[in-house]
Amino acid sequence: MVSKDELQRFFDAEFPHSRFDIESLGERMAVIRKPITGAHLRPGGTVSGPVLMEVADAALYVALLGTLGLVALAVTTNLNINFMRKPRADRDVIAECRLLKVGKTMVIGEVSLYSDGEPEPVAHATGTYAIPPVR
Repeated sequence: MVSKDELQRFFDAEFPHSRFDIESLGERMAVIRKPITGAHLRPGGTVSGPVLMEVADAALYVALLGTLGLVALAVTTNLNINFMRKPRADRDVIAECRLLKVGKTMVIGEVSLYSDGEPEPVAHATGTYAIPPVR
């Protein structure tokens, strides 16, 4: 398994445009934090849907790489999200991911997204990643 610090360095180097912090990492799970700024808000003062989708996708990828190792060519093949309530504009977004299936060619997971400190999720996502064949 890849360490949390090793994986954070990987993301900081390979995806510098996608700033987030890995809060915790375990077998088939990950929790990440996305700091929210004014650039992430849409009219009406809420975190935009594309930002929430980015965080959900990133949480899935972190959990996958934390479980399988640095499989950099794994790709998202499906991402479905349900927006449940308005995220707080003044709070970070926390994504809690759990992998439901880890196979040889496919990984399926679910992500609950929260405004930091709030008990109810703002969104719920499911996603599928394709794993490249081992050569």
